[in-house]
Amino acid sequence: MAGIDILASAMTGANATFLADLYARWVENPDSVDASFQELFAALNDDARAVLHDATGASWAPRPRGAFAPEEAPAPDRKGKAAPAAEAGIGRQQVLDSLRALMLIRAFRVRGHLEAQLDPLHLQKPKPHPELDPKTYGFAEADLDRPIFIDGVLGKETATVREILQILRATYCGPIGVEFMHIQDPGQKAWIQQRMEGAPWTRAFDAGARRGILQQLTEAEGFEAFCARKYVGTKRFGLEGGEVTIPALQTIIATAVDGGVKEIAIGMPHRGRLNTLVNVVKKPFTQVFSEFKGTPAHPDDVQGSGDVKYHLGTSTDVEINGRQVHLSLQPNPSHLEAVDPVVAGKVRARQDMAGDTKGRRSVMGILLHGDAAFAGQGVVYETLAMSQLIGYRTGGTVHVVVNNQIGFTTVPAHAYSGLYCTDVAKSVQAPILHVNGDDPEAVVFCARLCADYRMEFGADIVLDIVCYRRHGHNETDEPAFTQPLMYGRIKETKTTRTLYAERLAQSGAVSAEDGKAMLDAFNARLEEAYQAAQTFKPNKADWLEGHWAGMKAAGSDCEEKEDGTAVSLDTLREVGAALARVPEGFGVNSKIARQLDAKKNAIETGEGIDWATGEALAFGSLLVEGHRVRLSGEDVQRGTFSHRHAVLVDQQSQAEYVPLNNIREGQARIEAFNSLLSEFGVLGFDYGYSLADPHSLVVWEAQFGDFANGAQVIIDQFIASAETKWLRMSGLVMLLPHGYEGQGPEHSSARLERYLQLCSENNMQVCNFTTPASYFHALRRQLKRNHRKPLVVMTPKSLLRHKLAVSSLADFAPGSTFRTVIPETDAIAPAEQVKRVVLCTGKVYYDLLQERRDKGVQDVAIIRLEQLYPFPAVSLAKVLAEYRQAEVVWCQEEPENMGAWNFLDRRIEKVLKGLDIKAKRPEYVGRAEAASPATGLAKVHQQQQEALVRDALGLS
Repeated sequence: MAGIDILASAMTGANATFLADLYARWVENPDSVDASFQELFAALNDDARAVLHDATGASWAPRPRGAFAPEEAPAPDRKGKAAPAAEAGIGRQQVLDSLRALMLIRAFRVRGHLEAQLDPLHLQKPKPHPELDPKTYGFAEADLDRPIFIDGVLGKETATVREILQILRATYCGPIGVEFMHIQDPGQKAWIQQRMEGAPWTRAFDAGARRGILQQLTEAEGFEAFCARKYVGTKRFGLEGGEVTIPALQTIIATAVDGGVKEIAIGMPHRGRLNTLVNVVKKPFTQVFSEFKGTPAHPDDVQGSGDVKYHLGTSTDVEINGRQVHLSLQPNPSHLEAVDPVVAGKVRARQDMAGDTKGRRSVMGILLHGDAAFAGQGVVYETLAMSQLIGYRTGGTVHVVVNNQIGFTTVPAHAYSGLYCTDVAKSVQAPILHVNGDDPEAVVFCARLCADYRMEFGADIVLDIVCYRRHGHNETDEPAFTQPLMYGRIKETKTTRTLYAERLAQSGAVSAEDGKAMLDAFNARLEEAYQAAQTFKPNKADWLEGHWAGMKAAGSDCEEKEDGTAVSLDTLREVGAALARVPEGFGVNSKIARQLDAKKNAIETGEGIDWATGEALAFGSLLVEGHRVRLSGEDVQRGTFSHRHAVLVDQQSQAEYVPLNNIREGQARIEAFNSLLSEFGVLGFDYGYSLADPHSLVVWEAQFGDFANGAQVIIDQFIASAETKWLRMSGLVMLLPHGYEGQGPEHSSARLERYLQLCSENNMQVCNFTTPASYFHALRRQLKRNHRKPLVVMTPKSLLRHKLAVSSLADFAPGSTFRTVIPETDAIAPAEQVKRVVLCTGKVYYDLLQERRDKGVQDVAIIRLEQLYPFPAVSLAKVLAEYRQAEVVWCQEEPENMGAWNFLDRRIEKVLKGLDIKAKRPEYVGRAEAASPATGLAKVHQQQQEALVRDALGLS
């Protein structure tokens, strides 16, 4: 029978369980059931039998009669007799009618969206789908009015096929197309089904609610029209054609607030941002209009380069339905979708700060997307992929796609391979509601459902508002160059507000006069704000308020100074003891046990503290001071090089133990999360986390330094420039393994040069440490200063276990601090006898040191730059001033066109010229220029390394 493979999962109740019972008996003994059922069951294919399983929840492994659970047993009817389908005299035709009807119902639940009327321009006309045709199931015209038993499905015991089609088409083929049958959780699937069937949006709004929707549309459309009149030829990326997004957002927010949400973070692209700022996040119209004429978004005494108005964000506290909620719209660049993980990370941080670590419902993210970007940008999937992971879940995000049906000039046929731009959301089983943007009530109904779903299930959901873009990509673009038919139709199409106002006038809900008065009043309000904007000046910036209160803008003095990073010996020993302590009976790995013993010995003797122990002392000392630590990235619990072991795993039970969470009672906690294999998404998430909480140490570690290449958008557009563009501080730490160990081009260089190229205006710190103590103080410095700056660290690989790359306990204790420059520490000739000074950073120092010792060189001094930016000119000058007769060279492992050389060359020269010494310019020593970061041949690598070390020491 055609279509039998889509047998209805909706078969619930007595009819379904009766058939299930019969089928189980037939599996064991076909002759035990009536011949008509033998024929029916034999005709079913495997998929149809699986559908019967979906309907009853029963296992289809053969089992004896009577083996059903109590809830599966046939239910009696109201008279106490067996249900109608279970009566002995039931006819084969009745059973087939029921099966066919239920198959038809399921087909609409799965495929009804294919015939939904979604396009407000009526250019995309859905084609009839055979599985939505009753003829496919054997129903002829004469059968459409015959009552069929459907056992409560669609809320009816019996219904004709015509009645069934009327309900199904209204539900699934009207202005809403819903995709939910891909969801595996039966509770989630049933919840959506119950909320959708019967098209309740057609009767969900009374006159007052409709007036409210019209008011929101009036404000959305009125703002865009006002701006179009006042700022002709100015780019603003208006929302014309998608104005219904504003009531959708307001509905999502109000519904979430009613459900207990106290804070909402919004991320969106530039289209519609100004409208969202004023009508949703309540940024004053006066302030926005002042920005149109070039007034900075912040007071004159706040430094920053600023950004175009359609990239800016804001935050505010508003009252909704008698409840206070904090709303924030995140600033972001033109790099579409890059803000997605940033918002998710901020939401997670706020939840953690509020102690909402179980349900994660108190803070919610709303992400707006364009249709082309949602389908085209890989970070969308990365963000979705994080949505249910332990270290990254946020209790569900509501995604709103403002579907223009075009991306700049690219039509859907060229923009994505799937059926919809939202297909990627199915990867996490998110339900997807497609809705016609010219039906505001359907849109608002879907928006409310989305918020309710998020609050109920803590999972992502997508609202795809199919609308259009009345102007081109921006207001100065001519879209008819490439889409003449679409834009010809758009010119003929009334605005969404106009259509809805006419509809309400016809129904008597809001008269035409009232609708016009509503628009006139709003225009008067805008005109008043416009006049006030002519003399408006911002009187405060919100960037150092709330959780950031007490922070200051960083000064220009970036030289080393006491930042309170030293820790008492008692605390260091307490943390060290916890590092080496495991619970009694815990089956620690024997290799790790030896490492723990080594840590214990180092702490007790005060000597030989390696990199991982120095890091742990920094983390642990912050924890006992009340600062939370978040460590995130690929395989960070163990560490790529098996050096960290932040989480110990019992070798028998797989139980986990975190030593740093067991230092003392009342301490803060460290969370170390092995991330999904993502850089762009995860770095964006952790950056967002750092934006929300200035009092927690947030650390992202790349598996290898060069892997950060995949997150370059986050680095360029957020980490390096956000403070100057948007006045948003971050104390994020990036750990990038770096060092030439002969491992080939992909795992040698973290591309130090790229980060240095981004450095200016004291925007971040770039360091390449040589000692665990430097690392320790730099980590603690992140939280001990009264400002926050991103810290980029070229972390070592071979130095993790290098016998010389160790510190003593005294290097962490009172009297110690971070040193941007470490002078010569070995026993060599007096400074006046030194002929050469080698400046370097990172791992190459130990190669130079070892060679100098091996060759007995006494007249070459080696000076280490632990911090490359901000460049420590004052500290370096103090050290170099001693070497009056020496030449100065810069030695690096990287090729000449990479590494720090091109960044430091003129800066070192400037220092030298300011000193009364012989050297006036540094000379370069290192690998020759190259296109690839390193050779892949171990022998060649070794030859190059030996040569550059000899050259640096003047031994060639």
